[in-house]
Amino acid sequence: MAIHWCGTGLSAIPGLRRLIEAGHDITVWNRTLDKAEAAVGDLTNRIRVFDFDTLSSEIQEGDIVVSMLPGDWHVPLAEMCINKGAHFVSSSYIAPEMRDLHAKALLRGVACVNEIGLDPGIDHLMAHHLIADYRSSKSYDPENDLSFISYCGGIPKHPNPFRYKFSWSPLGVLKALRSPSRSIKHFSELNVKRPWDAISSYTAPLPTPETFEVYPNRDSLPFIEDYQFEPAWRVKEFVRGTLRLNGWADAWSDVFAEIETLEGEAGEARLREMSDQFWTQNAYDEGEPDRVVLCVSLKAEKDGVPVWHKTFVMDAWGDERGTAMARLVSIPVSLAVEAVMNHEVPAGVTPAPHDPRLVERFLSEVDRLAQHLQVVDHLK
Repeated sequence: MAIHWCGTGLSAIPGLRRLIEAGHDITVWNRTLDKAEAAVGDLTNRIRVFDFDTLSSEIQEGDIVVSMLPGDWHVPLAEMCINKGAHFVSSSYIAPEMRDLHAKALLRGVACVNEIGLDPGIDHLMAHHLIADYRSSKSYDPENDLSFISYCGGIPKHPNPFRYKFSWSPLGVLKALRSPSRSIKHFSELNVKRPWDAISSYTAPLPTPETFEVYPNRDSLPFIEDYQFEPAWRVKEFVRGTLRLNGWADAWSDVFAEIETLEGEAGEARLREMSDQFWTQNAYDEGEPDRVVLCVSLKAEKDGVPVWHKTFVMDAWGDERGTAMARLVSIPVSLAVEAVMNHEVPAGVTPAPHDPRLVERFLSEVDRLAQHLQVVDHLK
C-alpha cells in the first residue's frame, strides 16, 4: 500500500516528515521540486513534479493519495482515487461535490477522509469526545437545553498592531470575510451576512483566563447531525467560529469597510492587491512563533441551571518543532493516513472519525503537539 502525498506547503511538512520517518512507502508530489526538496529532501529522494496524469498512471488499487494542494484539486483527485480503488485523505472541508462522491466511494470500498486537520479536524474530535462523555453522564436528559460552541484561531504569539499575522497568502482570509454564516442562538437560527456583524467576546478557560474576539464561521448547522445530536434534543446554541485577538475588529475596521464595497472583477483585483500589501506588512518573520487557541465546549441546562458543562481548551505555539499551525494541521492528516492503512476507517466520504478509539488515540497525539491541552469541568 503506497502513499502519494501531494503538496509540500507550510502546513503540510510535519505530518509528511512523520510518515517518511516511520518508514512508510511514500512518494512526494509537488508543483515545484525545489520547495519539496527543501522540505523533505534530507529524508527521501522520492520526490516528483506534480502532474495529474502522471500521478494517475502511478496509482494502484489500495494506495492512498493525500491532497494538501489548493482546494480545487481535492474533488478531481478523490474521483480519480475512487475510479482506481484507491483511498483519499485531505484536511479540507467537504465540498458538496465531494459529498456527491459518497455512494461511489462506498460501492468501491474506498475511504475518502476529509476534515482531519486542525479546524476542521481536531475540533471535530473534541466535539465527539464531549458528546460521548455527556451521553454517558448521570446528567444526561433528552429534555436538557444544550449549548455547543467551538472557536479556533491562528494568532501571533507576540501581538502586533494589526492584531493578526499571515502564515500564507492573505487572500483566503480576505475572501472568508465576505462569507455569510449560519448558527443557532437562543434556540433560533442566526444568519449573518458578514463576520463583523456578529463579533462577540469569549473568555477562554486557559490556566490564566484570556478574552478573545469571536464570530460565527461558515454554516454550523450541518455539524449538529455530524456530531450525532439527537433530532429531539433542545439546541439553545450551536456555533462553530473563528477566534481573534482582542482589538482585531478595531484594527481591521477599514478593511471591513472596503471589502463591503468590492464587486466584480475590479473587486477581485483589489482583494489581490490588498492581499499582497498585507503579506508584505504582516507576514510572520523567519522563526517568529505563531499561536493556535482552540476551545470546544458543551453545556447542558435544566430549567436554566447548568447540570453538565465541560470545555476542551488547547493552546499551542511555534517552537523548535516548527509552527503550531503546521503541526496541528498535518499531523492529524498523517494519523488518518495510518488509520486508513489499518482499515480502521469506513468506506465513503467522511469527516474526522467519531470512533471512540480513534478519537482518544488522535487526541493523545494532539496532547503532545500542543503546549496546553485540558478538559475543564466548569461545575467542579
